[in-house]
Order: sequence, then structure tokens, then C-alpha cells
Amino acid sequence: PYVMVCNHQASLDLMCMVEIMPDRCVPIAKKELLYMGTVGWACWLSGIIFINRQKRRDAIDVITQTARTMRHENVR
Repeated sequence: PYVMVCNHQASLDLMCMVEIMPDRCVPIAKKELLYMGTVGWACWLSGIIFINRQKRRDAIDVITQTARTMRHENVR
């Protein structure tokens, strides 16, 4: 398993990043994207993991659980 970190500057960058990501790669995005209409629905349907950057502890818990799942199932 590995983690790829990307700092995109616009919501359209996400579409380009999805094209170059390896198979079985799941992005983590800020929860605010979920509420951006069509972009939010597309992100949710594609399986993006959302974190709440306003609540640090919740964000850490989501990322920790994701890392455990990656290691346990040996997936990217």
C-alpha cells in the first residue's frame, strides 16, 4: 500500500488527477467538496473518502481507519 499526496488548486484538477491515478487508488478530499452540487455527487459516487478539516480529531480518525484497512487488506 502507498499514499499519494496531491495539492490541487481547482475542482477541475480532480478530474485530471483521477485519470493518472493507479487502479484501486481512492482519494481523500475535504468534506466541503461533498456540498458542491454535481461535483459533490460525482465524488461521493466514485468512492472518495471525505474528511472534515474543521474537526482535527475526526479527520485523524478517518485517515487512521483508512490506513488500517489498507494494511489489513493489502490494497492501495
